[in-house]
Amino acid sequence: MAVDGTCPVCRAAEIVCAKWTLLLVRDLAEGRSRFCELERSLAGISPRTLSLRLRALEYEGIVERHTFPEVPPRVEYALTDKGRALLPIIDHMRAYGEQWLAAEAQTGVSAESPSSVAALAAV
Repeated sequence: MAVDGTCPVCRAAEIVCAKWTLLLVRDLAEGRSRFCELERSLAGISPRTLSLRLRALEYEGIVERHTFPEVPPRVEYALTDKGRALLPIIDHMRAYGEQWLAAEAQTGVSAESPSSVAALAAV
């Protein structure tokens, strides 16, 4: 994706549009989570990808990592203030999905599918 470094929308999209990012933020909105909890909640993500995404989000200041001096070591991840600022985006995406995509998920028919276009043409 070509990014205009001076455009705030481009810069934000570069961060939040990376695969798994919004789902990680969604899961961390519930509070602190351990790596294995995040891995379980994100079916299909590999441990390596999860580790890389968490590291990138930590670098961007969206996630903070808390290491506890225990044996075995315990690590938890949590959203920073910058990360919590993304929650309204997720709330709006949830509302959009419920309003506009819920019917598609139930019927398996999208608004652009040939059968839905034919049904609209018949009206």
